[in-house]
Amino acid sequence: MLLAAAVSLLLVLAIVLGSRGLRDFDSALIPYTVATVFLAFGVTYRYLMWISTPAAWRLFRQGLRTAFSWENFRRAPGSLPKMAATYLGFQRFLGARSHARWIAHQAMFWGCLLAVAITFPLTWGWFTFTASSAAGPGYEMRVWGFKVLGFSSSSPFGWAMYHGLDLAAVLVIGGVGYFLWRRTRDRAATTGQRFGYDFLPLLALLTIAVTGLLLTFSEICLHGGGYEFLAVIHMVSVVFTLVYLPFGKFFHIVQRPAAVGMQLFKHRSRAQGEELFACRRCGEPIDTAPYVENLRGTMRDLRLGFDQWAEYCPRCKRVLRGGAYLQHVKRGFR
Repeated sequence: MLLAAAVSLLLVLAIVLGSRGLRDFDSALIPYTVATVFLAFGVTYRYLMWISTPAAWRLFRQGLRTAFSWENFRRAPGSLPKMAATYLGFQRFLGARSHARWIAHQAMFWGCLLAVAITFPLTWGWFTFTASSAAGPGYEMRVWGFKVLGFSSSSPFGWAMYHGLDLAAVLVIGGVGYFLWRRTRDRAATTGQRFGYDFLPLLALLTIAVTGLLLTFSEICLHGGGYEFLAVIHMVSVVFTLVYLPFGKFFHIVQRPAAVGMQLFKHRSRAQGEELFACRRCGEPIDTAPYVENLRGTMRDLRLGFDQWAEYCPRCKRVLRGGAYLQHVKRGFR
């Protein structure tokens, strides 16, 4: 709790300093700023609670040890950046399940990332755009008060800068649309879904993206008609989503980077020629011996009492569970 409060306080201090003593801070964006401060508190608190569990702590510790290992860096200096790019950025593991899901997830991921990269600094007053002259389309982008670049609002780059959030909204709508369709049509997805956990995050993102595009539509086509109402709806949806993020399905965004080290651990074990551990029942290879031992250690930490099951392949686990059911449970009903 204290560490989470300290992180929030540091963010407030960074906002004050980055906006040059609030001179570049827009008071109309206060609700967004408060939501980001709460987001920092919630994410830090939830993350600390998560890694305090035995299984997550073992994963987190082993991942850090592998990611920052000098021996691994010396042998393969590009392994960590490559793993981060493929596992976090392009999420190739999703492509093995479904190409459509991978494309939709990529659209959502990069759309949200682009929106965050634009919105957060603007909300905090870190970025400012000012006219370079009283007449003409020239603008200057300043970061913490320092000029970074100048551009013309009539150029393609200027158009992209002005409509960056619209481009992000289009990507998000495409990804969310696919997943909403899948949640209503795909039998495997509809079986165990929950409204608050599965549907609500998608609806929140859809509301943010649609209202954001409608703001641009109101400005260009309606000469500002209904802009204030749309702005309120957009603000409420953004604030709700930021507050919800640490406590719902979106929290996996924060959890995912911790798994990069573990994936690197598996990759390096295989690259170094570690002997594959064979299933105790059928002899099929499961994974490297260090990975199996790490899994057994986690099960022991959780006091599950059957860590030896980590030494069996998934198929043999199902066979053994079925045999145990027939022998110990079903026998009583004869």
